[in-house]
Amino acid sequence: MHHPHPATRPTERAGAPRAAGALVESPLQLLCAVEAHAAGYTGTAAHIHVRDDVPALGDALSAVRGLALPDGLDFDLTGPRATLAAREPVWVVGDAFSGLFQATAPLRRPEHVVLVDDGLATLELVRLLVRGAPLLRIGRPASAPRRLLGALAGRRLRTLAAQGRVTLFTALPLAPELRDGLRAQGFAVHHNRFGWLAAQPADEAMSEPTIVVGTGMVADGLIDTDRYVGWVRSLAAEGELRYLPHRRQTRELLERLAAIDGVHVDAPGAPVEIRLRGLRRGQRVVSLPSTSTILLTTIISPLGVPVTALDVPADWWTPRATAEHRAHLTSVGELAQRARAAVDAGDPDFPEANE
Repeated sequence: MHHPHPATRPTERAGAPRAAGALVESPLQLLCAVEAHAAGYTGTAAHIHVRDDVPALGDALSAVRGLALPDGLDFDLTGPRATLAAREPVWVVGDAFSGLFQATAPLRRPEHVVLVDDGLATLELVRLLVRGAPLLRIGRPASAPRRLLGALAGRRLRTLAAQGRVTLFTALPLAPELRDGLRAQGFAVHHNRFGWLAAQPADEAMSEPTIVVGTGMVADGLIDTDRYVGWVRSLAAEGELRYLPHRRQTRELLERLAAIDGVHVDAPGAPVEIRLRGLRRGQRVVSLPSTSTILLTTIISPLGVPVTALDVPADWWTPRATAEHRAHLTSVGELAQRARAAVDAGDPDFPEANE
């Protein structure tokens, strides 16, 4: 496992122990917050506030608690507003676009901020930070007050970064121009290699030769449901497959998929990054564009398990999917290829900054 040298750990200035607080709003944020603590970016203690109103997040917490946790880590299930009173000196942020974070950012005075991955939104966050733009979610209309909050939150992060007080801890292989743009503003950039997770015993392997990781694009109305179901049916025609639902997929969609011969739909549960570590050669993972494709490439491709992100055919997109949406999602293929090349080369293509 990679551990930063103590002199470079942002949470151990002058040798004094520091404590971190995090609000996580998705299974991936939870996993990355644990990895950040295990890698030494949150000091000697970290308290993770897990939202109690997010589907599948409770299951993810149970799965994480079932593993060998790093020292100094604890959790609670809480409503999101409970973190408004939190005053830990290190602030772990999973979703810099959330209204809760943006309303709180101008009011808090953390010693350090650690940004962890929140799916593809992390890529958009990096682009906006480099451009100096307001932090607004892609493809969503924003009111004037929300645009103001997004501008203030972005300014706050850039100000802290200029003081050497922001770290991005990401598993995504950023393009050099983005990484260099962050560094130029003072952001420290470090690669999450999932060292803690890799050290955990693997779950029992799934038996199906093909594992399909579900997408949230159907629930979001970005792609046509019938086309998506037809795609899964075509994969099942090649052999039995296990389908891992996305946490936002509807019961109606899952019932349609379960009715297809050869498709075994899993129950929601632990993050796929935890569940698929037991796969072996002869199996494969396929999905539409998602951050999981990139992360799984890093985690299980070294085991000889190919991970493929398939492009979304043009006739699958619905009118709700803007050109910006399409470009953002299809960029995953390039990132997955970059991650795969790094795995094949035996060294992640993500130089550590400031070390």
